[in-house]
Amino acid sequence: MKPAKMRLASRFAVAATALFLVSAAGSSAEAASGTCEDAAGLSVLPSPIAPWKGAPLRVMLVTEKPLQGVLSLIAPDGSVRAKSPDRHGGAPYSWFAEVAEPAAGTWHATLALDRPSEECSAISRDITVSARKPDPPRTPSGVFWQIRSSWDRTTESLFSAWIEKLFDAPPDQDLSWKAWHEVLHDQSRNFLFNYLGRGEDNAKTGLRPDCADFVYFLRAYFAYKMGLPFGYSNCARGTGGKPPKCYQWFDMEHPEFTRPPPPPEQEIASATLADAAPPVPAPTLLGQFFGRPQSAEAAAPIPPAAALPPPKPKRPTTFGEYLRDVGDVVHSGTVRVAGSDDSTDFYTIPLTQQTLRPGTVYADPYGHVLMLVHLVPEANGTPGVFLAVDAEPDGSITRKRFWRGNFLFVHDPALGSPGFKHFRPIVRDKGGSLRRLANAEIANNPSYGDFSLDQSRMSAEDFYDRMDDVMSPEPLDPVKAMTDAIASLNEQVRTRVTSVENGRKYQEKATGETAMPNGPSIFETSGPWEDYSTPARDFRLLIAIDVVRGFPERVVRRAARYAMPSGKSAEDVKRELQGVLASELTLRKISYTRSDGSQWTLSLKDIIDRAADFEMAYNPNDCVELRWGAPDNSEEASTCKRHAPQAQRAKMSSDYRNWFRERHWPTHT
Repeated sequence: MKPAKMRLASRFAVAATALFLVSAAGSSAEAASGTCEDAAGLSVLPSPIAPWKGAPLRVMLVTEKPLQGVLSLIAPDGSVRAKSPDRHGGAPYSWFAEVAEPAAGTWHATLALDRPSEECSAISRDITVSARKPDPPRTPSGVFWQIRSSWDRTTESLFSAWIEKLFDAPPDQDLSWKAWHEVLHDQSRNFLFNYLGRGEDNAKTGLRPDCADFVYFLRAYFAYKMGLPFGYSNCARGTGGKPPKCYQWFDMEHPEFTRPPPPPEQEIASATLADAAPPVPAPTLLGQFFGRPQSAEAAAPIPPAAALPPPKPKRPTTFGEYLRDVGDVVHSGTVRVAGSDDSTDFYTIPLTQQTLRPGTVYADPYGHVLMLVHLVPEANGTPGVFLAVDAEPDGSITRKRFWRGNFLFVHDPALGSPGFKHFRPIVRDKGGSLRRLANAEIANNPSYGDFSLDQSRMSAEDFYDRMDDVMSPEPLDPVKAMTDAIASLNEQVRTRVTSVENGRKYQEKATGETAMPNGPSIFETSGPWEDYSTPARDFRLLIAIDVVRGFPERVVRRAARYAMPSGKSAEDVKRELQGVLASELTLRKISYTRSDGSQWTLSLKDIIDRAADFEMAYNPNDCVELRWGAPDNSEEASTCKRHAPQAQRAKMSSDYRNWFRERHWPTHT
């Protein structure tokens, strides 16, 4: 048979988006309905959007099918200039390859299949590299980007692959950054760096997104680069036993409306504050980093809010300013709106390996947000595990494991819907306006079809059991499973070391005490308390300690889930696990910097033994020794020179301590 290449025509604007749908290659003319046609839907994305010889040529190949093969970039002269056998992910699957100095002409991105057949041996796509730098995509006046494509199965798969590449590293490697811009400026990670050809990523910004801002910023960044629609909601956090609820939605085609009036609950709070003596306003944290100067008049007391006319919305002038405005509106409550509500930026999904893909967002019921970036598959009895990233109030970005200590799950009507969610797709309606798909539309959309309220019907134990089954479909070695849980606790403690150290450094330079909020607001506020206190982190740490302590009992409860050694009962395994637990906790150690700059080492056993002390260890006004539970009059505590004010200590030892002791997150009444 004579070999021939077979390509399907793409129906969307290839020239505008540089996104290519690949069908087949290396097939015979007679095999028109063979395996290569089945591969239609494979996507090849070159970067930059208009490749030219003066910029590196990067290529991302993405498919939903579990193909195995080697991606090659073949130059116009027929030579292979780059090869990549490394396949990332699992639904979607992706390959990446790069040529630093591509020659002008027609290149070929070719995936040679590991298991070729007579009908199909390779899948290929042509990429044109220009001899001169093309003009970047035109942007209409008054908007930051022009919509050139739409959200569908293809663009969602590309988003997932981009996220996975952005945070890729061996599972056992500690992965963290001090700031958001450090992630995006790493060209080896960020496939879309300067994708538009405008040098748009060269400048650093002062953005310091928190956990909710972070997931929105990632989605907005991808949409900005790829010419996709984006929007976000103005939502109430939820008070008085009512869950968060969204009242307004803003799309990127109308950036002048990104400074909305506050939700009703915030209006009430503002009116209450207006009755008190007006304080001297402090610049917002994000405002400081964007360098917007504060006038002399702004330092003077302002009249009550009711006496001021509503400010005229100011149109952001850059993409960075637009993100700042987004960050000033969204918060963790925005992600926890009830799953049955259509007026929200997210929708809940079933718990499967297919749906829990990179870019999936997790709404913690207690005010935290994370994003999945990778699934480490189960292998040789070692548990599979999802890896996720989050942003902390101090601006740091950290990758961490899924487990009960990081991903809390509980149903409380006042907290909204926790759990895993996808961004709600945005479409253009017949009238030309942008809108979000409703839950029923998502369920019936062939590109999605994954809306589900299953998580809302799960108890906490059902949820974690289901996640165990998704991550590790096969029976687990009980010792390896418990060791993995201990490693997760160790990771969580190490992350706390960084947070406490940031607080120590801040207090060294600060003048005066950090103000402490009242009541449940200690968990959700702004300013130095949000940046350097650790009540939410310590609350989760206490739950993590409970999980590790109780792991041997959990194995007994779910004995069928584990590969029990032959001839041993569940109780025999439990006793063995308790011995392994004691040994592992003693061997694993962390070090922190004391007040005098010296190092002090603690074992995980020390941390667990001090669990009760972590019920009052979150105040940045206390010395670090006290924040790590150093016993009174001990050598460890001898370098402590700082204590929180007595009034703050009194609050911490009252009902506040019971919240931690009882593992009960308080809600606003």
